[in-house]
Amino acid sequence: MNKPLASAIVDFFKAHNTGQTDDFLNLFTADALVHDEAHEYRGPAIRQWIDEAVAKYQPIADITNITTQGDQTLVTAKVSGKFPGSPVQLCYRFTLRDDKIAELAIGP
Repeated sequence: MNKPLASAIVDFFKAHNTGQTDDFLNLFTADALVHDEAHEYRGPAIRQWIDEAVAKYQPIADITNITTQGDQTLVTAKVSGKFPGSPVQLCYRFTLRDDKIAELAIGP
C-alpha cells in the first residue's frame, strides 16, 4: 500500500496547478535545489522559476503514478499547458527533509 503524499508535495501541486504561488517558498528548505530544463535554481530563484513557469505556460499536472525509491518520492504526471508538445509526461523526483522539499528534479 502506498503511503499518503507528504503535505509539501500535495501543496506543491496545488500551487503548480492553481498558480497560487504566494507561499511557494515555504514548501522548500532554505538550501533547496530545483533542477528543471537543464537549469538549477536555489533560494529566491526558486520563487522566480515557478512564477515565470506558471505565467508563461499555465501548466496543469494530472498525477498518474506515485512511487518511492529510498528517500525520494517520484510523482509521474501528465502536464498540459501553453507549450509545444502539450501534454507531456513528466517525472517529479522529490527529496524531503524536515517535511519540506530539499531537492526537486523534473524531467521526462
